[in-house]
Amino acid sequence: MTTRGPSKLVVLISGSGSNLQALLDACADPAYGAQVVAVGADRDRIAGLDRATAAGVPVFVHKVADYPDRVAWDLALTQSVREYEPDLVISAGFLKLVGKAFLAEYGGRYINTHNALLPSFPGIHGPRDALAYGVKISGATLFVVDDGVDTGQIIAQVAVPVLDDDTEETLTERIKEAERAQLVEYVGRMARNGWTISGRKVTVG
Repeated sequence: MTTRGPSKLVVLISGSGSNLQALLDACADPAYGAQVVAVGADRDRIAGLDRATAAGVPVFVHKVADYPDRVAWDLALTQSVREYEPDLVISAGFLKLVGKAFLAEYGGRYINTHNALLPSFPGIHGPRDALAYGVKISGATLFVVDDGVDTGQIIAQVAVPVLDDDTEETLTERIKEAERAQLVEYVGRMARNGWTISGRKVTVG
């Protein structure tokens, strides 16, 4: 798919927004080819929302507890994202699984990053599980979100060596650095050059 002018990004967050900040910084360069048009969250009073507000980016919050069920929450989230007509929706530390309505509208355009080399070690403890298994190489995966847990098509991966004296904390921190750089690089490439999905294969440009 291709777009005219800067690609519009909606970024979803749940915490400090360090990946969001990296994207905001990258978008400050017109050559990057993208613009963050809104930031959504599943909780309020988090640093990531402050980062967005400081950058002049509109924000919205949908807390699951404010809705009768997850379906109603998913519909509200979908509606808020729709208002900004994004070309790409990015989960940047967003800790909620979206539902059928969201994926029906943004399937193929909703991406997430995971702190392991998928399909190995899915779920919320990627670095811990990698260490426990004794792998020598871990890393980060950028992927298209589907209705599974970390099962979508892989866009890009970056390897991070596991050191003999690594703890979960030290490995996690090194993966975060590689993960953030990969996210910024590939969001820019997708924004500028478009992407196609054929079966399990994603081609950027």
